[in-house]
Amino acid sequence: MSTCSPRPTTVKLPVLGASGAPRRAAFGSRRGWKRAAVLAGVWIFMIGHVVQWLAMGATLAPIEPSESMETVKNGIVTVGAIFFGVALLSTALLGRWFCGWGCHWVAIQDGTAWLLARAGIRPRPFRSRLLVWLPLCLALYMFVWPLFYRFAVAPWTQPDLRWPGWSTHLVTQDFWASFPGWAMGIPFVLVSGVLVVWLLGTKGYCTYACPYGGFFAPLDEVAPMRIVVDHDRCEQCGHCTAVCTSNVRVHEEVRDYGMVVDTGCMKCMDCVSTCPNEALRFGHGGPAISVERAGTRAAAAAERRHDLSWPEEAALAAVAVGTLLAVRGAYVGVPLLFASGIAVCVTFLAWKSWRVLRDANSSFHGARLRLRGRLSRAGVAWIGVTAVALVGTLWAGALNASVWAARLLDARVSIPAEVVFSEHGMEPDAAGRQAAERALALYGVAAAWPEGWSPFPVAWRRTDMERAYLLAALRRGDEAEAMLRRSWGRDGPDEGVAIVLGRLVRMAPSRRDEAIRWYDDVLAVHPAWRELREEQVTWLDLEGEHARMLASARAGAAAMPDDLESLRRLSLALIERGAGDDDVREGVALVRRTLEMAPGNAFAHVALARGLVKLGDADGAVAEFRRAMELDPQSPVIRSMADEAAVQLGRPVAP
Repeated sequence: MSTCSPRPTTVKLPVLGASGAPRRAAFGSRRGWKRAAVLAGVWIFMIGHVVQWLAMGATLAPIEPSESMETVKNGIVTVGAIFFGVALLSTALLGRWFCGWGCHWVAIQDGTAWLLARAGIRPRPFRSRLLVWLPLCLALYMFVWPLFYRFAVAPWTQPDLRWPGWSTHLVTQDFWASFPGWAMGIPFVLVSGVLVVWLLGTKGYCTYACPYGGFFAPLDEVAPMRIVVDHDRCEQCGHCTAVCTSNVRVHEEVRDYGMVVDTGCMKCMDCVSTCPNEALRFGHGGPAISVERAGTRAAAAAERRHDLSWPEEAALAAVAVGTLLAVRGAYVGVPLLFASGIAVCVTFLAWKSWRVLRDANSSFHGARLRLRGRLSRAGVAWIGVTAVALVGTLWAGALNASVWAARLLDARVSIPAEVVFSEHGMEPDAAGRQAAERALALYGVAAAWPEGWSPFPVAWRRTDMERAYLLAALRRGDEAEAMLRRSWGRDGPDEGVAIVLGRLVRMAPSRRDEAIRWYDDVLAVHPAWRELREEQVTWLDLEGEHARMLASARAGAAAMPDDLESLRRLSLALIERGAGDDDVREGVALVRRTLEMAPGNAFAHVALARGLVKLGDADGAVAEFRRAMELDPQSPVIRSMADEAAVQLGRPVAP
């Protein structure tokens, strides 16, 4: 019995040269190389930006739209926010051009598609009605929810949360601070730049996972500029659709609307340069939002072209959201942009496996997964990979959930760190002790295998640090120290672990000399660990070990001679704890140098004034105190120091 459908479907295709008129042969885009060159230039600029930072130590802050989150969260105007704002405004005028001509991630996707084409694979676009809303939801979460929370929710849940006011952050010395490391970056490229193209089509990430596209797409609806058609020249040959890498049915859209209204159009101009009759151009067409699309044949055809039924849409939307929540969160720390790529890839794998199991015949990129009801080896492999992906997602979700619950309990143990790690620390009350014990058990689930369930080394150390704090709060410092020393040996040296280990050793007065050796030994190997150096200098000062403190501050400045914080630390140590006038003079000179590097620091002027007081320069000290009060007139600390200096100098300091 035949497996074919009893009702054959008639498919109408454009007939080339039906009128008998001579026709030019179809050709590829004449502008593809231009766009490739522009996108390559974007990458060259990005690499040059990093090189300039490495060479000079300071540079323009990252030109990355995600930096806008600092603006909406904390009022910090960043370079990325300015750039994103300009991109959004230009999109409202020109349409979704930035994705096609200015996005470094589109360059990776296009490069992947080109390599697949060289291998004889042209990824088929995946078409879903619900998943296409994921980018907008992500965009609202990233850039709108923080404002809504601060001004609509926080007044009821966090009354102390106040808007900090506007500030700017345009130059940085730590360019890489907001970016993931190589352990996260390389998988990000492989999943969100390569795998997503192979599975969902050339612009799969843009369509289903990019939060920036979540804003660009609706703005494209109101843009007056778009791809328009000269109907007298258009013969519906379909060449424009064939070359479109944004998966737009160009020939149908221009036939029915006179222009391209699909928000997936990225204005790459391939369709314009490919048209054999030069019927297409980029020009004024009017906002797409004003076009009536309901009930048109194009809308009906688009509805039929979707790959999923509505029950499948709902089920896969749940898979996508569940995967996103499982892999994005407190534990592994997967960035949102990476988590969205993982979510859509896992969702596609799940959908295709369902179709392999449901349908008698199924294939993918020419590979038969099931034929006449029998699974092929490729089909078995596909289902196996999907099972591994789903189990891994559930596993990551369980770890994230355990850490999330542990942190809720951890928050109930409200003992400051300086008390937890002190010699006579205060133990939590009965409720706090119970919360700490339960939190330790949940953190233990996320600990390193085989003690816990976690196979992810990126999170082992972080979990151990949280457990160490709770153990110290319960006065079980020996257990905390042993655990962190195992972490040090297993995962390698880490500044955060070194800081906590130093505090644990210092908890016992009898181990004072051991603590001194610990700091000296670690900083001898890692002299540029700034926070550990600050920890040692502060502790030695409290212990009265001023000579050791000065030696450590000098070593830090020698290791990082152009580091502002290291120079400030040494200058304060010399002024406050120097052995004589020579040390104070050296400290004063260093403060002046830091003010040249970063003018306008009120407390630097206070430090300079205190040094001048010690050197007997009363006029200079008064001038510096007054300058500090001009810069920060509301500071009670500066006012108190000025009053103290007035007593020493025997003359008024305040203006």
